Amino acid sequence: MKCLSLRQPYAELLVSGKKTIELRKWNTKFRGKFLIHASKNVNKERCKFLGIDHTKLCIGIGRAILYDIKKYDNKTHLMRDKNSHYADANIFDSYMYGFMIKNAQRLRHPIPYSGKLGFFEVNESNLHTHMSS
Repeated sequence: MKCLSLRQPYAELLVSGKKTIELRKWNTKFRGKFLIHASKNVNKERCKFLGIDHTKLCIGIGRAILYDIKKYDNKTHLMRDKNSHYADANIFDSYMYGFMIKNAQRLRHPIPYSGKLGFFEVNESNLHTHMSS
């Protein structure tokens, strides 16, 4: 199954359903279910700004559905969706694609896993016991 790595607190915001747009520098033709990997890297400044205790964030995997891509042509369009992607306007020059996410959820038990850049494949067979219903 495809998997995508996110820094914390963005992985937590996504699996909790608060974040519904994941910003990326690159586009993809992929649509469908994928796993969310929470990397070991934590943006502590962003956690503080969002009122999230970075010491309580876990490393593991969740899942979601990527159903569409939104291309941002300017900062104004990007900032219209700020409550869906939780990013700062200063990132516009780098992040121009919004991966539209739905049905995000965390797994019952987080599974530590090594992340990679872009979408990468994860063997789903050893994850079934950890996935919630």
